[in-house]
Amino acid sequence: MTDGTALAGPDGALRCPWALSTPDYVTYHDGEWGRPVHGDDALFERLSLEAFQSGLSWITILRRRPGFRTAFAEFKIAKVAAFTDEDRDRLLADEGIIRNRAKIDATLANARTLTDWTPGDLDDLIWSHAPEPGPAPKTIADVPAVTPESTALSKALKKRGLKFVGPTTAYALMQACGLVNDHLETCAARIRP
Repeated sequence: MTDGTALAGPDGALRCPWALSTPDYVTYHDGEWGRPVHGDDALFERLSLEAFQSGLSWITILRRRPGFRTAFAEFKIAKVAAFTDEDRDRLLADEGIIRNRAKIDATLANARTLTDWTPGDLDDLIWSHAPEPGPAPKTIADVPAVTPESTALSKALKKRGLKFVGPTTAYALMQACGLVNDHLETCAARIRP
């Protein structure tokens, strides 16, 4: 049983405890999670994947990410916005992704909504909700699931017409895209620039 502090991985480096359950998590934790992500298409991908993760474990999404990228045209907003009813049917039958009708429909609707935005608006909106850096969490118990900033981001995204973007999904996006740094205080990924 862990006390929620950073644990030594197979290489001896301290990491957030959640990152040690599979090699896929170690790679994601060390190289992606908490690193700044910019660009509308890149943020659309992360937002979409976080929505698909809702109610599931992240490892399920992470292992299917190549399938998601193929199925959703590398998450290029303009391409996904042009998907037809036949594309929707294809997605619903694609075993390489999560075949949840509501989440697929939300992803397609979000892409269509985003085509009406000025390029850079999604990046600007998301990053405008980045909080001031706070103290590093010492244990996983110090890492919230929702914050006032994620609630505000969720409201702003919904107000602009996006779907499946609740406060918990918004906070997971903030963590994944580096708006917040929730690597534990002694985690090697936090310490490394």
